Amino acid sequence: MLHTFQKQLNRILLIAVSTALLAACNSAPSTTGTTSGDKTAAPTTESSPQASSTDKKEKQKIRVQLPFLKQSLDAPLIWAIEKGYFAEEGLDVSYERGFGNADTISKLGTGKYEIAFSDLYNAMEFNDKNPNDKILAVAFYQNKAPFSIITFKDKGINTPADLVGKKLGAPAGDGPRKLFPLFAKEVKISPDSVTWDTMEPKLRETFLLQGKVDAVSGFFTSVIPSLIKGGKTMDDLQIFFYSDFGLDFYGNGILVKQDFMTKNPEAIKSFLKAYFRGMQEVVKDPSAALDLVISTDQSKLMDRDAEKLRLKLALERMYVTPELEAAGFGGVDMKRLEKSITQTVEGFNLKPVTSADVFTDKFLPPKEQRMVPPASDRKPLL
Repeated sequence: MLHTFQKQLNRILLIAVSTALLAACNSAPSTTGTTSGDKTAAPTTESSPQASSTDKKEKQKIRVQLPFLKQSLDAPLIWAIEKGYFAEEGLDVSYERGFGNADTISKLGTGKYEIAFSDLYNAMEFNDKNPNDKILAVAFYQNKAPFSIITFKDKGINTPADLVGKKLGAPAGDGPRKLFPLFAKEVKISPDSVTWDTMEPKLRETFLLQGKVDAVSGFFTSVIPSLIKGGKTMDDLQIFFYSDFGLDFYGNGILVKQDFMTKNPEAIKSFLKAYFRGMQEVVKDPSAALDLVISTDQSKLMDRDAEKLRLKLALERMYVTPELEAAGFGGVDMKRLEKSITQTVEGFNLKPVTSADVFTDKFLPPKEQRMVPPASDRKPLL
């Protein structure tokens, strides 16, 4: 009887051991990788706890508002998203169109977005009204502002002095229009020597083409492609770039609220690293970058020729400059920035501020990670 009991006990133990082994096999980690963006993650195993925690770590969401409709000028951002550069840095970046720089600043101020692409000068105006809730630039992706006055050569306006007595058109909040008194001061004409006609942004070029105004103020990257699409040629245009007449302003920057900056320094560093990696690729192969932007246009309304011209203008006058080729993307020449800040304070009638009040470079990647690709590495824009 004891022998029979022993045999039954052995059988029970054998079944228990077999069941435990089967359960262990079923709970073993899968050898199939998981995906994150367009990258395939390494298989997770019990011997690789670090890989497991990395795969499961949720990426930090960063919402970006553009200054306007998505354009070829947004190629560095879109390239970095589509190629997975932000994902590699642990960020989940999305973006939405903007409705002009002033509106973009306003929405950043409400906290709707973590990052905004807009100009420093509207940010300074926001800060003047909201001194305890400031917005700062952490980088500039446009080394020169696209501020300009544009007219047609057949109107006989050959120099800025010829604007005297003429009618200019622009939306009420247009940056170059707001800065026109400073432009007038630099070219030695009275700001009151011209009259202004106000219209919606989408009608600005139409008013000029129809002869309702003699010239318009605006971003040349927006105005010129629209006039070319309207039947004009580059030879028809007379362009007064503000940067050629004493207003050497920086263009759009990457802006954040001070509160977000304080709480998320690593996220900002990671964002800038990925963004300027994208910028380098755009400069290397602008045609590929343009095609990528077009391919992400769900509306299918983007005009490739207009976007090509827009990107060409940006590359020539804002994205690749002698200053950038020496110092790398994103930073500033402090004397130049201080001068433009002083001019903005005067032009917008603001309380005096310094560069430290509106810009910091402490989040920029090391210089070697944001250098402009050498000319030998740059393909033409086709």
